[in-house]
Amino acid sequence: MTLVLDKLGLARNGEVHLDGVSASFERGSLTTVLGRTLAGKTTLLRAIAGLQPIDSGRMERQGCEFGLLPPWRRDVAMVYQQFINYPHLSVFDNVAFPLRQRGVPDAEARSRTETALGMVGLSDFRARAPTALSGGQQQRVALARALVRRADILLLDEPLVNLDYKLREQLREEFRGLLTSQSDGIVIYNTTEPAEAMMLGDRIVVMHHGRILQAGSPKEVFERPANVAVAGIVNDPPMTILHGRLEDGRVTFGNDVGFPAPKHMDELSRGSYRFGIRATEILPSETGGVIGRVEFSEVSGSETFVHVVTPLGEAVMQLEGVHHVLTGSQMRLSFRPERLFAFNADGEGELVRAPTTGEY
Repeated sequence: MTLVLDKLGLARNGEVHLDGVSASFERGSLTTVLGRTLAGKTTLLRAIAGLQPIDSGRMERQGCEFGLLPPWRRDVAMVYQQFINYPHLSVFDNVAFPLRQRGVPDAEARSRTETALGMVGLSDFRARAPTALSGGQQQRVALARALVRRADILLLDEPLVNLDYKLREQLREEFRGLLTSQSDGIVIYNTTEPAEAMMLGDRIVVMHHGRILQAGSPKEVFERPANVAVAGIVNDPPMTILHGRLEDGRVTFGNDVGFPAPKHMDELSRGSYRFGIRATEILPSETGGVIGRVEFSEVSGSETFVHVVTPLGEAVMQLEGVHHVLTGSQMRLSFRPERLFAFNADGEGELVRAPTTGEY
């Protein structure tokens, strides 16, 4: 039973939130919607849940106008970025609440509630009040309350964002099984983090400024981003994009930087392009390449990200390990040409060439 969205449009106060959004979501699938803040992800989920009226377009499921159903008839469960719990009820009663509202027999409600609490690691906290829990634990209460319903459509709006780092990493590994084992329905999961989207989703939908830019498998979207915007969104840090030219078998940037064109660009016409390269494929160099000034560096776990301003534009380099790089210092960078992506120089910068899969 597929949920089909057809050209959904929504604008408020002159600001467009959904711009011709068309997509389909299959039963038994987990789709991650990836996009930056204000991409339209939350608005999309609210529209599906019936909490946000749309201006145009239609939603269809099982041959009926799903968008015309009132929220209480859509069989949708939703977990928000900001957890919502009932402070006067215990953890157990919070999770059991939707089952009791629907008249589920006590024995079944108790069994399903205990199972849900076990899945999110809160069995030992069943008697506590939500206010006695940490923020991450309170979010897990909200998640368990959604899971226990076994709704046809489960919507999750960045549910891990308020959890501590260690728990977040742990739940990421467990989340796919946690969600798909609970239901053969439709699961849609919003995130701003590419790694989370790639890890969890059977399919990724990339949103930007209220539009869907690309939809496909994690492998497809990562290896062949449809345009420059997608290349920025699906990479963390964003892919470095530099303007250059392809001519006489060489890729050139400015007057001084160039190298032989990689094999996957052999059939590409000469001219101007935007060339993209991931942070892991930019390397410190002693000769050649381009010299830039370190704008700043940041350590994230066991990796260091170095932001360098060069005459060609800003580049972000990812180094393994912890490195202390002085702000304002000079650094010479080189690029691995076999890892270059080529995008059109104008318009939305559509992808025209990507490294072959074997080169990854």
